Formats: sequence, structure tokens, C-alpha cells
Amino acid sequence: MAYRPALLALIGRKTASFRRQPLFSQLWYAPVWMVLGIAKAFIFTFSFRRLAPHLGTWSGTGAWVPVLSAQQEQCALLIGRTVKTIARYTPWDSNCFPQAITARLLLGLYGIPYAIYFGLMKDKDTAEMKAHAWVAAGRIRVTGGDGFESFTVVGCFTSPKQSVANTP
Repeated sequence: MAYRPALLALIGRKTASFRRQPLFSQLWYAPVWMVLGIAKAFIFTFSFRRLAPHLGTWSGTGAWVPVLSAQQEQCALLIGRTVKTIARYTPWDSNCFPQAITARLLLGLYGIPYAIYFGLMKDKDTAEMKAHAWVAAGRIRVTGGDGFESFTVVGCFTSPKQSVANTP
């Protein structure tokens, strides 16, 4: 039973850490955790062709970032922090694609314009192709970091309301 004090200490630290999170993150913890799992299951179950219509409106390969108000940027920042934090606590690998899907759902729920980018890069060491997905909303890189630096954009999906302004 020597493990009990260590386990109790761990639970105490995790509880204190959770309490320090913004109320927004605390309220969204369980739903985001579940959506990350559902997104991961959908990725394995359905082809990208079937998932794509739910990501937003296809905007080609041109990279563009929607303009947001200060309040929308603040909410996008909270969404990004929440999704990235909770992704670390899933028992499955919540990599960039499930995080992008989850962030897209939350941004859509709050009516915040977004762009989901898909990129490819050739690994210099192994010559293998690597894929990445990231979400941008205004100046905020919601999930996936700044993929523009390392990856070539091969596709972009935008929030449906924003795609009208982007159409030539």
C-alpha cells in the first residue's frame, strides 16, 4: 500500500491544476475529451471524402486567415488552449487531425470564422511524406501551431459564412 500516498498526491496536484484552469476550460473538459475520441473514431472509420463536407467549405490551396474581432480572438485562444490541454489527457493519440476537428466544432458553435489547413512535407532524413492539420482563426493559431513554416498547404476548408467573401 505504499503507492497510496503517491497516488493521493498525484490526484491532489491534478485537482489543483484543474482548478487553476479558466472556467471555460473546466466546463468544456468532458465534452472536448469525448469529441476528441469521437473525432479519432471518425477518422479511422470514414474516408476523408466523407469527412470533408463537415469540415467547412473547400477553399482550395490558397492560404487565407479570417479577420476576427478582439472578443472572437480571445474566445479562439481559449478554445485552442482547451483543446490542446485536454488532448494530452486522452488515452488515445489525439494528434493534429482530431484536434482540428474538435476546434472546428467549437469555433463553429461560437460563430467564430476559421480556416482548417492540411499540409504535406517531405522528411529530409527518411524521404517520407508527413501530413499535418492546423486551424487558424484571425491571428490565433488555434491548434497545430504555425504549420505554414514547415508544410506546403494542399487544402483549406473555411467556415461557411466566410467562404462567400473568399469566392472570386
